[in-house]
Amino acid sequence: MEAQTLVALPVVLALELSAGDTPSHRTLSRDEAAELAALVAADLHTLVPQVDEARLALAGALFDAVELLRPGFPVWGTLDELARRVPRGHLENVVAFGTHEGHMPAQPLEPEAAFADGPMRLLPISLLAPEALAETLSEKLEVELVGRGEAGERTSDWLMRTLGVRLEHARYLSRNDLLALTCVQYEHVNLAPLWTLLEAALLTPYRDETTLSARGLALRYHDGAVEAQSPTEWLRAQGDDRVQRAHDLAGIVFELRQYAALLDAHHLPLVLSGTAPTSGYLVEARDTADAGYDAPALYAHEAPGLGVIAVTVAQRGEGGRARVLAHGYPLHPRALGPLAATLADQYGIAPDLHALGRILLDDDGLLGAPSELLH
Repeated sequence: MEAQTLVALPVVLALELSAGDTPSHRTLSRDEAAELAALVAADLHTLVPQVDEARLALAGALFDAVELLRPGFPVWGTLDELARRVPRGHLENVVAFGTHEGHMPAQPLEPEAAFADGPMRLLPISLLAPEALAETLSEKLEVELVGRGEAGERTSDWLMRTLGVRLEHARYLSRNDLLALTCVQYEHVNLAPLWTLLEAALLTPYRDETTLSARGLALRYHDGAVEAQSPTEWLRAQGDDRVQRAHDLAGIVFELRQYAALLDAHHLPLVLSGTAPTSGYLVEARDTADAGYDAPALYAHEAPGLGVIAVTVAQRGEGGRARVLAHGYPLHPRALGPLAATLADQYGIAPDLHALGRILLDDDGLLGAPSELLH
């Protein structure tokens, strides 16, 4: 078998927890992982006997879907790599990876604490099948797991005792099943456009994909990142009602924050077209400073419930006329300080924010700055 080409078939054991339950630990020891792998192998043999002709590898770690569905599928890739190194015959061709002295054997197999509280926990499994068997086995798994993929009673009991939880369901899914389930979840919360971009990053990373957000912001997956249309450019195409324009701009920034949080969890950066990724904010440079104007200053646009939605860098000139140099958009509260520092450094000024208390639009209905100096 070692001389043959082995094709990895990704599977997952999905644990749906009872309301309010949290596993006592996020990872299994080596011995625990080996016990579970033996139970999993028996379950999968019952469903698809040809599984015995493949090497079954299990990672004894509980993940959230966002950790598994990342470009390149690094968790499964790491599991596959480790499994290929184990000599045939080890544990009857069933291999398991758990913790030793509190650590998993590779960093990608360490679940992140930030995602530990979700109602569904996922244990990654990989079947390394000989090339001649892989296509047939994959097809059988896709059919049988959807129809009869519930984990066996012994497996479920073991999981509940070991993890200290009650399970509503424990069932096996192919990775395609997991993708479909996540798609439905995102569509349910009006994030279908985000899924379009994420699916492209996961399955066809070599191909661009374009879509519109629910509020009409243009988005594109390109070369490992999601590019968003500039909120300023989006604003140019909106109606003439200035109050409504300000309200709609706040909505666009709120939507960008939603997208940024989820894309970050999936390890996919959100950028403005033509800019490099930044940590937690977007910057839209529009002009350079003009020595004929006052020194640049930072103005914070605010919206109810959202705090600061944008920071404008502007210079005041004769008669108080403002000249806009850049806009920055904080995508989470902790990013406001670093954003102000970045803009201040870029224009050689102090990172002092002048709070406007509202969204200030200029004569063109775009983000602007006050004509009078703020103190």
